[in-house]
Amino acid sequence: MRQLFLLVALLLALPQSALAVTPDIAVEAHFSVSSTSPKLTIHSSTGLRADVLIDGERVAENVRLKKGSNEVEITDVRLTSGTHQVLVRSANVQATTSFNTLPGWLSIMPPIIAIALALLFRDVLLALFLGIFSGALILNGWNPFAAFGRTVDTFIVPALADSDHAAILVFTTLLGGMVGLVTKSGGTHGIVELLKPYATNRRRGQLATWAMGLVVFFDDYANTLIVGPTMRPITDRLRISREKLAYIVDSTAAPVVCLFPISTWVGFEIGLIGDAFKQLDIPYDAYSFFVASIPYRFYPVFALVMVVTLISLRRDFGPMRRAEARTIDTGKVLDDDAKPIADYSSDEVEPAEGTVTRARNALLPIATVALMAVVGLYLTGSSGLERGEAGWLEWIRLVLDNADSYKALLWASLSGVMVALLLPLFQRILTLSEGIGAMVSGCKAMFMALMVLTMAWSLSAVCDGLQTAPYMVAQVSDSMSPAWLPAFTFILAAAIAFATGSSWGTMAILEPLVIPICHSLSLAAGFEPTSEPYTIWMLASVASVLTGSVWGDHCSPISDTTILSSMASGCDHIAHVRTQIPYALCAGGLAIFVGSIPAARGLSPWVSLGLGVLVIVGGIWALQRFGGQENEIPAEAMADGADGD
Repeated sequence: MRQLFLLVALLLALPQSALAVTPDIAVEAHFSVSSTSPKLTIHSSTGLRADVLIDGERVAENVRLKKGSNEVEITDVRLTSGTHQVLVRSANVQATTSFNTLPGWLSIMPPIIAIALALLFRDVLLALFLGIFSGALILNGWNPFAAFGRTVDTFIVPALADSDHAAILVFTTLLGGMVGLVTKSGGTHGIVELLKPYATNRRRGQLATWAMGLVVFFDDYANTLIVGPTMRPITDRLRISREKLAYIVDSTAAPVVCLFPISTWVGFEIGLIGDAFKQLDIPYDAYSFFVASIPYRFYPVFALVMVVTLISLRRDFGPMRRAEARTIDTGKVLDDDAKPIADYSSDEVEPAEGTVTRARNALLPIATVALMAVVGLYLTGSSGLERGEAGWLEWIRLVLDNADSYKALLWASLSGVMVALLLPLFQRILTLSEGIGAMVSGCKAMFMALMVLTMAWSLSAVCDGLQTAPYMVAQVSDSMSPAWLPAFTFILAAAIAFATGSSWGTMAILEPLVIPICHSLSLAAGFEPTSEPYTIWMLASVASVLTGSVWGDHCSPISDTTILSSMASGCDHIAHVRTQIPYALCAGGLAIFVGSIPAARGLSPWVSLGLGVLVIVGGIWALQRFGGQENEIPAEAMADGADGD
């Protein structure tokens, strides 16, 4: 007992400062490139305030740190390349670290290497791998052995482990299995026979493909993977090149989904817009603003109009014209050295001789996929929501905002496979063993495409690690007129999406940046929110993020939707990119010079849309009128059943 009293007396005699817990902090600085804002992770044992110094210069003052880890981004600082010292200093403690800053241009080298090699050597898988490796080399101090290991364990494996990526891979594989079943059961041949009275020539076959692309408007992945395999046998019979089929499929996927106010994109886009509006206290409803921006989405409208005009006037130009001439003259839908990333020519999925071909064996699985995708969106989106007094349009908006599109697509593809398997079993066209074999063969046909998708996602992770997009955004001038912002935004979004291969990633980066920039520039010009110039500039800028992202994603050889379009059409991927880019450049140029620039200066977007349509139709008509002899199917091809134009 005496010892206890002595201990208590000793504690009471100690000064209070000796009993206080001394704060402890540690700091980590993340890799950075020049012209971007460095990011720090500061660990603190207690809440406190601290200053941050880089190379002895105070760059942040009185930063509030909570207990635990704190992510701190240092803004308004531009660093040169080299090694920099970081000091985090509080009243009683401090912590130091260092980090390297590389020249900003290095951050854009991996996507440039991948794209250049893909176009040069026409081997997209090798090009993507080398792009990933070059990024890993930069991130690992130019050590080739470390870079080789990091390529696999840091970039490729996490790309496969991502749940959303895995969902897309499973969805694509299941649809491949459905295509194998549909083909083996004679369903594809049945569709060909069903459409024969209508798709009697090349023009009608292409128009049917374009129209089908408009019908599947709810998701770009589903659009691509339904339209391509369904129309491919028909376009092959009519001597339409695989390059042209891939172009039509690609141009009626994301552009169509981009324009519809009800799709799997809506919730994502509204979330980005709504968050930015809330932070800036901008008095606009996010969904109403999203719908109001539709007339300012010039590129997808011009892309759709260009497709149907080229088809209707029977005229192509550039590499596409050469591809079409090859197919018309020789009947070869693919070039001799083409390497399609999906193989649909296997005898394993061809129907047995004497099989009765029924269109319903293809139409019912396709309809099941479309229906179950819509049902899945509704079920996942309405779960946990209360409708209350919301009208039907508002209710649909709420459902889509809350929906899980990946789950919906997985349910849809699995349902389609089951229907495609059960139909020929009940009709005794296939045995269970034959059906499973056809499904497996269809899945195997997707293997190359799955590899390319995985590599594309891995390269996107490399770009994220190298801060490619922030570096490109950092080049934006803060002194431009708000009237120029929509056009500049379109170009910047297109460049980022082309380099990274991701339209959604580009939108996620740019939308939270462009809205505050537009807000600040408009206020500096003397226009308050809800004023007409402010509203026009904001509508045009928000739309330019979306449409520029779609353009870059549409053209990039490392984009997942471009890869899926090549795969679904059975086309050589680089041939698809080469033939599509001239058309996309024309539509993109019109979107800037006839759409974004005049509309930001007060011209009605409807007038801009009308002028753009006139330019497209007039230009292609002039090409038809003065561009020499159009492509015709030779007489011997007519005897094979491919009617002329």
